[in-house]
Amino acid sequence: MRIVVTGGAGFIGSHLVDFLLKKNHEVIVIDNLSTGWLKNLEKAHKFPNFSFYNVDIRDKDKLIPLFENVDWVFHLAALADIVPSIEKPRDYFETNVDGTFNVLEASKKTNVKRFIYAASSSCYGIPKVCPTPETSAISPQYPYALTKYLGEELVMHFEKLYKIPSISLRFFNVYGPRARTTGTYGAVFGVFLAQKLNNKPFTVVGDGTQTRDFTYVSDIVEAIYKAADSDITGEIFNVGSSGHYSVNKLVRLLKGEFVNVPKRPGEPEKTFADVSKIYKNLGWRAKISFENGVKKLLEHIEDFKDAPIWDEKSIEKATKNWFKYLTPNQKQKL
Repeated sequence: MRIVVTGGAGFIGSHLVDFLLKKNHEVIVIDNLSTGWLKNLEKAHKFPNFSFYNVDIRDKDKLIPLFENVDWVFHLAALADIVPSIEKPRDYFETNVDGTFNVLEASKKTNVKRFIYAASSSCYGIPKVCPTPETSAISPQYPYALTKYLGEELVMHFEKLYKIPSISLRFFNVYGPRARTTGTYGAVFGVFLAQKLNNKPFTVVGDGTQTRDFTYVSDIVEAIYKAADSDITGEIFNVGSSGHYSVNKLVRLLKGEFVNVPKRPGEPEKTFADVSKIYKNLGWRAKISFENGVKKLLEHIEDFKDAPIWDEKSIEKATKNWFKYLTPNQKQKL
């Protein structure tokens, strides 16, 4: 297959690229390196059937030529992170919504055979049902979540109207080597591993009893590939680990001292995907246990040596607007 991966220099994207190249596919990565890293593609550059283009998905004129004769498109390019999306909602809309529209337009004009969209479980907001099925209410709490959901809506609309065979995958709390550490406040693994490397206490949000459906990146990649390699179209699937694990358990596995920082508004007490639909339709389920995933990640702890080192004061400063806009009963609204 001739395959385009947008956001292929990012965390999940680069793991997907490595996976596709090992299967001897021709892979074209489109990434503007705003959140991705060329070092994530060191292995990929050794393959003759790999090519990289530093192109922004907002630049529609540069996109279309890169989609000529492409079979599959994996659309992972997006701006992530909560706080920056609150501070700069236009940037998020232009990349995650307008950019997705451009990628879909390019796919339509070049008659791609399969389109897989990387959606986000953040669309559920604070879910009322756990495990959370795909039929649960959509309730985005911040612009990142909203724009990722609007991108999904575009994908499903193009699938229905323009007959682009498409699947949207709602990822739950992905972790693993190369996890993103940039942004106003990185994901928990990047934060904790940088703190561990520097003998700093882990900054546990709230009392640490909140649980997350932590899903290892190799499982995510296999789900993406299974979706593309199927004949199913027009469906949305959750992709999760079939479990949920507390932040306190993560701290115990990582072994270190910790301090507690204020609980953040707009975040659920629990994320836990109902994955019965993807198992029934695609035969996919996660293989990597949480314990094994953390062990694997610790083997790559040096990958996080350049990550920001957060403490109580820097977190308080960085999340000021988070609390300003998302705390209930305040006048400021999104």
